[in-house]
Amino acid sequence: MSGEKPASGSPRDTVAPGGRPLPQISAEMAPFFEAARRQQLVVQRCRGCGVLRFPARDRCSACLAREADWAPVSGRGTVFSFAVMHQIYHPGFASEVPYAVVLVALEEGPRMVSNVVGCPPGEIRVGMPLEVVFETVTPEVTLPKFRVAGG
Repeated sequence: MSGEKPASGSPRDTVAPGGRPLPQISAEMAPFFEAARRQQLVVQRCRGCGVLRFPARDRCSACLAREADWAPVSGRGTVFSFAVMHQIYHPGFASEVPYAVVLVALEEGPRMVSNVVGCPPGEIRVGMPLEVVFETVTPEVTLPKFRVAGG
């Protein structure tokens, strides 16, 4: 397509090969994406009270402390909520319609927006057990996605 910026795999690019949008990796979220490249799922942990949170933010909602580190989590969770996309909202996802956007409740508490792979959208159910898998999109960007646990 003319006018589109070609993707080179640089974290500054906004489009991956195939036309899918890439996440903009902020300084706050860089440790999350670095861990994902290592096939590890991490969330922030408050140094003040130990509460886990995601996505990254500068203050703990439980104790208001500003100090946090990144802690590995199991990668297991359940479908908390989901929506099935039947319209093409971005041309990079046209070949995937219909697809599900899922809110995953991790075993450790935080929730994360992702996708379920290897499961037709019509079979996804609230409470369905999931486990993390990783999709390497570019050399710099790996995304955590989820599959049905034990599947």
